[in-house]
Order: sequence, then structure tokens, then C-alpha cells
Amino acid sequence: MINGKIITIVMPAYNAEQTLRQTCAEIPFDIVDNIILVDDASSDKTIELARELGIKYIVEHNRNKGYGGNQKTCYNKALEINSDIVVMLHPDYQYTPLLMQPICYMIANGLYDVVIASRILGRSAIKGGMPRYKYYANRILTLIQNFLMWQKLSEYHTGYRAFTKNVLQSVDYNKNSDDFVFDNQMLAQIFYKGYNIGEISCPTKYFKEASSINFARSVKYGLGVLGVAFAYRLQKMKLIKFNIFN
Repeated sequence: MINGKIITIVMPAYNAEQTLRQTCAEIPFDIVDNIILVDDASSDKTIELARELGIKYIVEHNRNKGYGGNQKTCYNKALEINSDIVVMLHPDYQYTPLLMQPICYMIANGLYDVVIASRILGRSAIKGGMPRYKYYANRILTLIQNFLMWQKLSEYHTGYRAFTKNVLQSVDYNKNSDDFVFDNQMLAQIFYKGYNIGEISCPTKYFKEASSINFARSVKYGLGVLGVAFAYRLQKMKLIKFNIFN
């Protein structure tokens, strides 16, 4: 706990056997109360390793529901166990758990409702192995999103983020896509509700075992992201209503 607030880590897992132990080894258990791992029908031994590591809450999908579908289960379970602060941490070790303390303190002290760990703040993205086409696509998409949504984030595409319970209860993330665009839909919902999002610099780590989407899916994701930003602007202008904002 921090300031009496229950902190829960949620891990959307898919074939994370090779990296789960390393990820858990860096979690600061002096502040973390619960870990929830949701396994999205992995074909490896993710579940067996999670049990070996003593993870208390393990949820198994009997079929693959996708990255967004996995997160829905994560957040629903976190609210079910009365978490006050919920941190999404990928179990593929691409994002360091060592940032957990400053992220949680930023929320627990009432500074922000949401905190995301940005790989673009600082200058480590390409040095950390981010492919150049992903780096430049990230920058271009973020520029367009900031313009359309009248915001000022350095990155919309990080998978390391933390929320207050109130945020998760007030945005209807269950209406969002089950695919990778879920993350951007959720940020758009959060901005639409008027919540403040803080950022913290996060080192970039790309390596063989870390999960990543291929070029074709990256293109599909990019088009989906632009669709979310345009939907947000049209909704704000009261021209068209979209289900995820209502």
C-alpha cells in the first residue's frame, strides 16, 4: 500500500514463460499488494510458472481473446478485488518494474489520475532497440493524435500504465476493441472524461523474447489509432456519437 491505497499489478500474458520470472523478480513488493495474471490461452508453460512464482490471482482464458480482451479481464478482476491503484505491467520484460514506485506515488499522492511510462521521453527508444519504422510511426501518430484530441502526450503507444479505481469505474473499457487499438481507445475515453494523465520516462527494451506485432499488424494498428482520434474529435464537436464515449 501507499497512503492506505491497495495496489494491484495486472499482467496480460500470452506465452510469457521465458520472461515472467525476470519480470516478477523486479516487482517492488514493499508497495504492491496483489498480482493478477490473465493468460490468453498460451501454448507454453506460463500458467505453471505463474503458480510456481506464487502469483495469487491467475485467470485462464480457454480461447485467445486478444490483447484488448485480455485487458478487459485484467481490469474487471482488479475492480472485483477492490484495488485502489491498478498498474498494467507486461510480463514480457519490455517495461521495467523498477518504475513501479514512482508511478504509484504519482497517483497515490493525488497528482494524477493516470500515469503512463513513455519510451519517447528521453532519448533511449532507438538505442534500446525500437525499430526505426516503429519509432517514426510512433512520433507521427502521436503528433496527429495530439492535434486531433487537443492533448500533449509524448506517446500514446506505451503498454505500461497505471489508473485509479475511479478511472476504471467511470470509463466503459468493456466496449472497446479486443485488439491492440484497445489501448488508444482507453486513453481517448480517459481524456473525454476530463482526467489528467501524467508521464514518466521509461527505458526501451526490445529483444527476441519480448512480444511485438509485425509490420502488417502495425499498419492495421496505425489506421485504427487514427480512427480513434478522428472519432474523439467528431464526438467533441457533437457531429457524431460513438459508442465508446457514451
